[in-house]
Amino acid sequence: MTDVLLRMSGVSKRFGATRALDDVSLAVRSGEVHALVGENGAGKSTLMKILAGVHQPDAGQMTVNGRPYAPQRPADAIRARVAMIHQELNLAPHLTVEANIMLGQEVSRAGWVRAGEHRRRAMRALERLSRADLPLDAPVGKLPIAAQQLVEIARSLASQARVLVFDEPTSSLSEDDTKHLFAVIGDLRGEGLGIVYISHFLEEVEQISDVYTVLRDGRAVQHGTMAGTHLDELVRAMVGRELDELFPHVAHEIGDPLLEVERLSGQSSPRDVRLVVRRGEIFGLAGLVGAGRSELLRCIFGLDEVAGGQVRVVGAGAVGARPRSSIARKLGFVSENRKDEGLAVALSIADNLTMTRLAPYRRAGWLNLRRRDRATREWMRKIDCRATGPAQPVVQLSGGNQQKVAIARLLHQEADVLLLDEPTRGIDIGTKAQIYRLIGQLAAQGKAVILVSSYLPELLNVCDTLGVMCRGRLREVRPARDWTEEEVMHVATGRENKGNP
Repeated sequence: MTDVLLRMSGVSKRFGATRALDDVSLAVRSGEVHALVGENGAGKSTLMKILAGVHQPDAGQMTVNGRPYAPQRPADAIRARVAMIHQELNLAPHLTVEANIMLGQEVSRAGWVRAGEHRRRAMRALERLSRADLPLDAPVGKLPIAAQQLVEIARSLASQARVLVFDEPTSSLSEDDTKHLFAVIGDLRGEGLGIVYISHFLEEVEQISDVYTVLRDGRAVQHGTMAGTHLDELVRAMVGRELDELFPHVAHEIGDPLLEVERLSGQSSPRDVRLVVRRGEIFGLAGLVGAGRSELLRCIFGLDEVAGGQVRVVGAGAVGARPRSSIARKLGFVSENRKDEGLAVALSIADNLTMTRLAPYRRAGWLNLRRRDRATREWMRKIDCRATGPAQPVVQLSGGNQQKVAIARLLHQEADVLLLDEPTRGIDIGTKAQIYRLIGQLAAQGKAVILVSSYLPELLNVCDTLGVMCRGRLREVRPARDWTEEEVMHVATGRENKGNP
């Protein structure tokens, strides 16, 4: 691993008064996986967007294969054989899987696209991910989020890049897909590619990386080899302090039933689910991708069509088939798809936080924007949202601060039952701890929380009760302390079928 494929030297970038990057240097060698870690807002994505030609630096130089490299647009990066898999999916939902894989790298002859060559390249890329089963002719927008993530990865493999950037590539993948991806990265490393790997799952970083760079507040604060480096050291470098608890516990008591789900079925999933969630209870849902966890939350909230069964909030009655009815009965929902469903990212923090409950600021058909901004600032203070103010567009926030706004919207609308689908996906370790504490505080206030997560340590350490889903059914429910990760996986894979038949 002696040949430097990528060198970034003294890179700096400002956005207005904000210094996003300050004199950052990075080198990636042939056959090396270089981990780039840091909290949300540390500058990781900005640095990689400069590499990918999305932003231009204010200062600094880059070389690829020893040649000067200064991309003015993403197409320049593709030509230089630099590819990036973005954390937020960058797909054309109306186009097919094949078209998305080949988008921007079409093969033509005499002005005509070589359809056969397109199909072969797309299929080869999916085969490398052990997912040749994905239908090439299916519109990407109709696939689950996890499958869309694999299409994004396949596109970069099809580009024949020499430098690959993976930005949170496993945030929506199942355990099996993650293992396949790691095997592919191992193969790419063996072929002499240089790989930048960004992840908030430090166990992944430890498993797959050769070297690392830690960014904090736009500066590279630590470099080193992964061998012999303890994860606690990385955490301290990332947050700039000792992190007392990864999973902070807030004392709370479980009370009477608040949400009752009776034999709920969707069009394909979930299937005949019964569950009861009590006041002050954090109820976790585990399962593999496609097990029906997200579909269950969407059916409860009225986003997906229900084929049978009933959802009832004790004291408020049956929930209807529309989100408006759910909100009226004090249910709140945070989608796993933050960019497309969870937030209106082009709108301001104030718009996003208050849109489901404008009554406090409305009089005679007019909105009192000054009063709304005051309330928004107070909510931003409560959730520790780092932003310039209520008018800042949500798209400009880090992933962690975006997620805080999504959760704060539920609190502002005074929801008593919070349905949280992958609320810490793509969020740094420090912000995760803040969200865990917030969830505990909500339980202490007597609210009921249903938490869907693919990260088992999160479910086992944060939740009071844990249910495991398999093939659309809720297979088994028991106190979280009575589960182990191995037992969860046994039930999730259908090897144990206790509970609901």
